[in-house]
Amino acid sequence: MTTPTDPLVSTEWLAAHIGEANVKVLDASFKLPGVLPLPKDDYLAAHLPGAVFFDVDAVSDHSNPLPHMFPSAEQFGRDIGNLGISNADTVVIYDAGGWVAAPRAWWMFLSYGHGNVRILNGGLKKWRAEGRPVESGEVKPKPATFKASYDSKRVRSMQQLIANVASHAEQVIDARAADRFEGRAPEPRPGIRSGHIPGARNVPYNLLFDAATGTMKPLDDLRAAFTGAGVKLDAPIVTSCGSGVSAGVLTLALYRLGITDTALYDGSWSEWGQAGGPPIATGPA
Repeated sequence: MTTPTDPLVSTEWLAAHIGEANVKVLDASFKLPGVLPLPKDDYLAAHLPGAVFFDVDAVSDHSNPLPHMFPSAEQFGRDIGNLGISNADTVVIYDAGGWVAAPRAWWMFLSYGHGNVRILNGGLKKWRAEGRPVESGEVKPKPATFKASYDSKRVRSMQQLIANVASHAEQVIDARAADRFEGRAPEPRPGIRSGHIPGARNVPYNLLFDAATGTMKPLDDLRAAFTGAGVKLDAPIVTSCGSGVSAGVLTLALYRLGITDTALYDGSWSEWGQAGGPPIATGPA
């Protein structure tokens, strides 16, 4: 069963509703730069019936040199309308099943005022493991009208995070692997320093789902992952990661725990970690 506050839907639920006119399915699969095949090529090879490709890099602010930053509300509305989605639709987002970008796309929809958005638990991985049908080739949707309004409370800038290092008003939780967080491993993006935002906590996003099935872990396990990392679940939280994508997995897990008022640091480490950027910390949290 999916509770009203749970953003996840099951493969069973989607299989029962996938043909409905107002249910729109988006494939938001994403990979780090240089990883092949490209997500779009994976989509063309196999996707859920009727699914349209949501390109995280395309639905972004192209005037900003940082990777896939939130676009203006006008651009988001135009891009989403071009994907065939209107404000009246139920949007179901999935990715390959490694929980990278579906939560980022989900949080974008919420941040631009569209609450009727869900994530397929287990993604394409679980769907295919159950023998459910897939299609190949590109789905070309009929454009729709989508009006977006931006809620800035759901997103944080570097200036806000710099002020927060001094004030400690919000807990910052970093979704990157521990060796990157602690500064022991190089960053995948060239020229980026190693380490983390001073005072941040570390909850690697892959701890929150079952790699074998692609499904998100039970609520008790999610809660334990955060509290075990020293996170106070009753205090303000900002999520962060390498470039603002996998942070959404933390945001989603917290949302499922009833913590719906978090914010996401859009620039994340690809902004903070730049040469000459703000102070960094290394070692364990």
